[in-house]
Parts: sequence; structure tokens; C-alpha cells
Amino acid sequence: MASGITELLDMLYEMIDEARNMPLSSDKCIIERDKALDYLEDIKAQLPMELSEAKKLLASRAEYLEKTKREGELIRQQAEAEAKRILASDELTARARQMGNEMMRQAEERSRELRRAANEYCEDALRRTEEAVAEAYDEIKQSRARFRSAAAAASGSTPATPHPDIHIEADGED
Repeated sequence: MASGITELLDMLYEMIDEARNMPLSSDKCIIERDKALDYLEDIKAQLPMELSEAKKLLASRAEYLEKTKREGELIRQQAEAEAKRILASDELTARARQMGNEMMRQAEERSRELRRAANEYCEDALRRTEEAVAEAYDEIKQSRARFRSAAAAASGSTPATPHPDIHIEADGED
């Protein structure tokens, strides 16, 4: 069984490329329908995995942000509790204010740092996932264009004008 989308597309392309012509027709061929459909089903099955990974990353980000929010709230509550305890003593009032403010500043700073780190991590992970999905999509478009060219060449007609959104770079492979 093929492991990647590109390999599956190559196998499907090869199947069609090597297919025998139908009798009395140069632009139609005979292929194993079930085998071709199996390849297409495998390709369809693998595409959602990339999307699933993106969803997992978003869920992970949300979970991480919630955790940092809870942690920040806990630190804030601890700072408030400490400040109240210190304020209870008249002779330590000034010191308590100073320490409470410092703890609040540290808690807010830590919370900002955790949010920033979570956002950077998720942005990077989503960017990599987006690049992987875009690369797979580009490979599918290129394989489709090669298939059309091969089919046109096999039939002796000129290839159809490619879609304006499809850009194929010559890489020396046929």
C-alpha cells in the first residue's frame, strides 16, 4: 500500500499512462476501475489527516492558553492573598503594598510571556501545517497537469489550455 499522496498519484498516473487504448479509439483507454477508485479513496483518506493535524494544533493552542490563564489567575489570587495577609499588620502596610504590587507585576508579566509563547508556538505549527497542505495541493495540481499532457500526447491532440490558477514549473521530470 502506498504511503503518501504523491506516491498514490504517481501510481494512478502510471496506471492511466500504461492503459491500453480502446478498440477503434485513440483518445480513450481501458483501466481497472476498482484499482483507480482505490487509489482515489486512499488519496481522499490522507488529505483529512493534514486538516485533522491543524485542528489538533488549534485545540492544543486553546488548551494551552486556558492553562496559562488559569495559572495567571492563580498567581494573581496568591498575590492578592499575600497582600491581604501583609496588610493585616499595621507596621507592615507599606511593605505589603510594595510586595503585592511587585507580585502583581510579575504575575502579569508571566501571563503575558506565556500567552506570547503560546501564540508563537501555535503560529509556527499552523504555518508548517499550512505549508504541508499547500505543498500536497501543488503536487496534486502538477500531477493533474502531467496527466492531461500525457493524455493529450497519447491522443495526438494538443493539450488543453491550463487553468489560469495552475502554474507548473518544469523540473526535468516527465
